[in-house]
Amino acid sequence: MGFKFRSNEHLVRYFKQHRMASIIVGQIVVVAALGVVVLSSIFGSTLFGAFAQSVCSSGDRTYMVVSGDTLGAIAGRNGTTWQRLASYNHIANANLIYVNQHICIPGGGSVATSGGSNSGGGSSMLAAIRGTGNPFPWGQCTAWASLRYFQLHGVYVPWTTNANAFQWTARAYDFHWQVSSQPSWGAIVDLQPWVQGAYGLGHVGVVERVNSNGSVVVSNMNWGAYPWEVADSTITPGPGVTFISF
Repeated sequence: MGFKFRSNEHLVRYFKQHRMASIIVGQIVVVAALGVVVLSSIFGSTLFGAFAQSVCSSGDRTYMVVSGDTLGAIAGRNGTTWQRLASYNHIANANLIYVNQHICIPGGGSVATSGGSNSGGGSSMLAAIRGTGNPFPWGQCTAWASLRYFQLHGVYVPWTTNANAFQWTARAYDFHWQVSSQPSWGAIVDLQPWVQGAYGLGHVGVVERVNSNGSVVVSNMNWGAYPWEVADSTITPGPGVTFISF
């Protein structure tokens, strides 16, 4: 063979040495297509078993990976889990999926529809996805918001990539969380850049109280005079302000 990698760490080091960019944060990432060509030339068709080699079964749906995809996000959009997709597609390392890779979505996975109801009589929307931990660096507003939401509701946010504060609203839609312009106790408040004191990456906190005048008291980190401490601030609903809940 000529090349042999003992672990994923050695594989990532190879990418870096050969200027093939890969960002690995949290769950599953897409590696540049150039990496596929190089690896294919080195390892042949096996490629660590990372590709789903067979044609999808009858009744399955086929999804082609695009730049920026994660296996978790693909799973979330199709009503399943990244663990099930990895197993079903024989993906040996769920941290490596590739642009133009075909992912078979098991036929039993639920699909969002425009009308009607599911068998339980509830919403036809896909079920919201739960996070499995808090990956955000302590001291950042994102770390506190995820932790505080877990303290109040027992659920972490599931988005771990493309997850700067201003991106949380979009990521909430991706993972089928509820997004509203109206505040509620315990919701995550997301401020867009330069809105009500937020800086260029936006800001998130958690609603601790809804006041009678419509404003909300929000607990935060990385806010105000003592950024490493949890502090309360008052936010007014309006443009550039959204409220996120599971």
